[in-house]
Amino acid sequence: MRTLLAVAMLSAVVGSGLTFGMAAALGGLSPAALAPAATLAPTDAQSASTSDEPTDLVGVVSKARESVVTITARGASPRDPFSPFNVPATGVGSGIVVSSNGLILTNYHVVENADTLSVATSDGQTLDATVISTDAAHDLAVIRATGGELKAATLGDSDQLLVGQTVLAIGSPLGEFTETVTRGIVSALDRDITVGDEAAGASKSLSGLIQTDAAINPGNSGGPLINERGEVMGINSAVSRQAEGIGFAIPINAAKSLIDQAAAAAA
Repeated sequence: MRTLLAVAMLSAVVGSGLTFGMAAALGGLSPAALAPAATLAPTDAQSASTSDEPTDLVGVVSKARESVVTITARGASPRDPFSPFNVPATGVGSGIVVSSNGLILTNYHVVENADTLSVATSDGQTLDATVISTDAAHDLAVIRATGGELKAATLGDSDQLLVGQTVLAIGSPLGEFTETVTRGIVSALDRDITVGDEAAGASKSLSGLIQTDAAINPGNSGGPLINERGEVMGINSAVSRQAEGIGFAIPINAAKSLIDQAAAAAA
């Protein structure tokens, strides 16, 4: 049975680093069943480009990295709360700036059970953040960072993705190598996976995911999967730990309604 790993990093404060323990088995294929897409206000994200002209990836990546942050979540480790072995822990993941007033999209498992959140930007800012909206069933969350200046990403239309299209993943693998960029293709669409926390004995199903061979590692959770024009097409979320080049991202269209809700709540 193939297994998957949700790609956030979790390390005990009193010990060495370990990977956030969420394993999963591949399910069958089915039409996308995530939250319906919603249209963002023009001030929150730019509309998708329709240009077919060749793209300078160096320039595209340089701009896209400005909208990627590293999220540090401090709180109790996700174990039995009554266990004497429950220890304070620090989790590290990634996030996508979706509005200039500080809204950041990430995975729910990056911020789950966190007591405090901080955000590090590509230009060296470290900002406090709080959770604004969550969708645990689809592993999505929106947080808000305050006290700094942020640049919003360009959100694309993930319904337009095609198998074989070039994509790039950006994030903080291992919670250390911030703004790392990897390149691959869309390997498949509409993938279903079941993600389970082995320690807690719980599991959840995610549907309609983008499969990619762009390298995704622990710490990449919540970071963007972009196309060659720099438009965010997905949120990197899981990777197979028994194979190479099998990673999964939640389509950005599935997150747009949550972003709109967060924008209304933060107004």
